[in-house]
Formats: sequence, structure tokens, C-alpha cells
Amino acid sequence: MSFRLLARRTAPALRRFSTETPVAGKNAYLANLEAVEHHAAETTELWRKISYYVCIPAIAVCSAWVYNKAENDGQIPFPPEYEYLNIRRKPFPWGPNSLFFNEETQKNLSEAEE
Repeated sequence: MSFRLLARRTAPALRRFSTETPVAGKNAYLANLEAVEHHAAETTELWRKISYYVCIPAIAVCSAWVYNKAENDGQIPFPPEYEYLNIRRKPFPWGPNSLFFNEETQKNLSEAEE
């Protein structure tokens, strides 16, 4: 038998289509995909635990601290009288205070003018 004849008989068995992947490659891909999914599950569980056991208690502690923090016995501190604060070139049609005036948190400018 000649070398050419032998090459023709064995060549089709070794030749593959371009879209066909070796079986070992498929297993490596599936193993990699499984490893990625396992890592994602572990990371998700880690961040869930961090959220429940670190973030939520930290928010609760900070909220309690801010709630209990009382400066000036609950009164609004008096701002310094700088000339650039509360400049009004034209008065508002509804009075000296802002349209969204909240007397619990803002200085009442109608009392300051009197």
C-alpha cells in the first residue's frame, strides 16, 4: 500500500467540521460554566449575609443615634447674620418665607423683620 492511499483512508477520520468541538472541550466548557455558577451562588450568599448582619444593624444603630441626638434642646440653631443670607430684591407674593416654608425646620423670616 502506498502512502497516498493510506493518507486518504485515515484523513476523513481525523478531519472535523469547523463547528464541531472535541468532546473534551465540551466537558471543559461545562465544567467552567458549573464553576462560574457555583462562584455566583457563593458570592450572592456572602452579600446577602453582609446585608442582613452588617448593613441593616448599622443602619438601625445610626438611626437610633441620630434620633437620640438632641442639639440645642431640639431648637433650630440661630444662623449667623451674614449680609448675603436671605437677600430679597423683590418680595414674594405670598410673604417673606419660601413657598415650601416649614416652621419646624426653617427660620421664620416674617418674625425676623418685625
